[in-house]
Amino acid sequence: MESPKRPYLILPSLSQEQVFILLDKTNKLRDKTIIAVLTESGLRVSEIAHITRNDIDWVTGTIRVMGKGSKEALAPFGTLSRQYLTQWLTQFKPDGNIWGINQWGITSMLRRLEKETNIPCNPHIFRRTFACLLRKAGVDTMTIKDLGRWESMEMVQRYTRSFSFNDALKHYKPPLG
Repeated sequence: MESPKRPYLILPSLSQEQVFILLDKTNKLRDKTIIAVLTESGLRVSEIAHITRNDIDWVTGTIRVMGKGSKEALAPFGTLSRQYLTQWLTQFKPDGNIWGINQWGITSMLRRLEKETNIPCNPHIFRRTFACLLRKAGVDTMTIKDLGRWESMEMVQRYTRSFSFNDALKHYKPPLG
């Protein structure tokens, strides 16, 4: 007997425009910072919820996290995250994680934002968005795998299924000139 075939689902990710709408709709600096860091780093909610001040390396633009399987790893962050993190940490003096809320608090904040905007907004959609936006920017899947701390190329392919032929065509360079 053959095993049933798993459906080929294209899981949603957000466009850059949708991320900016989410950033505009929230008026709390903490929430803007969380959204920016999730989008630019591809962190899992369990990883972002445990960031301390000492985990942030401002020189390399990375955050030290404890990933799946209790593996220590580094996650990148970009210019927007740096800007928001700097502002947030100037205002908030953390005793423990830098947010003052746990992963359920982060998830609740995102659910409220989803209700306000009708834009899918859960912690994991930002991980897919991270992968898809990098892919759409022309970053190769091996690099995305390393930046997102995925164990296999298959996982990166699963996360970037919304990347289409037309997206790839934008990066096409004819091999003969």
